[in-house]
Amino acid sequence: MITQEVMRRIRAANASRRLRHLFRVVHFSIQDDHVHLVVEAESDALSRGMQGLAIRIARNVNALLGIRGGFWGDRFHARELTHPRSVRNALVYVLMNVKKHEPRWGDALDPCSSAPWFFTEHDTRDSPVRMSFTWLGSKGWCLHGPIRADERPRAPN
Repeated sequence: MITQEVMRRIRAANASRRLRHLFRVVHFSIQDDHVHLVVEAESDALSRGMQGLAIRIARNVNALLGIRGGFWGDRFHARELTHPRSVRNALVYVLMNVKKHEPRWGDALDPCSSAPWFFTEHDTRDSPVRMSFTWLGSKGWCLHGPIRADERPRAPN
């Protein structure tokens, strides 16, 4: 229920005509108490796009739960990805995050993430995410090999 609402808000943010060429959610993973996103944005549109998305998610999830007040415990943490390997690592981290916390998932794709759209041929009209428009996000990361469905995020050193 909440996962579907978060996906609807991501889909709506990606469909926004005002931000269409400035902000896009490329991949996501919905966790119990936070969301991981891979976002492409013009520098000044990142904070506006994230703020709008966070507000929409909070309002709609609060309405679903019948609660009021603060929803997010913290603001977003941004990390600029500037190299092919860092983009690939981020994609593995986001798409396979459930395997970090729940090893029993094995090769299964996380339905609370954009992994099903990444690994299979889903109807793009139904996709909550948008294709990457940058070289790093669309082709650059491939320099370090394809992402396999059995990969897991690496543990921090």
